[in-house]
Amino acid sequence: MKQKLGKIGGFIVGLSSFLFSFKVFVLPSIPPNDEIAPGAVLIAAILNGFLFGFIGSLLQKYLQRNRV
Repeated sequence: MKQKLGKIGGFIVGLSSFLFSFKVFVLPSIPPNDEIAPGAVLIAAILNGFLFGFIGSLLQKYLQRNRV
């Protein structure tokens, strides 16, 4: 489980940060009568989570190599 901590943590941080920033910065600027495709937002959030998970995995490998 320790080997997957960087991936899981990065995915959760990436997903939640994208959804939070979307809610804070994008939603207030869109008029209420316009429709947003919720699937596209969810797919973008998941892809952002995968990106952060990959970065977290690389960071974890780098820190484990330098610690020993």
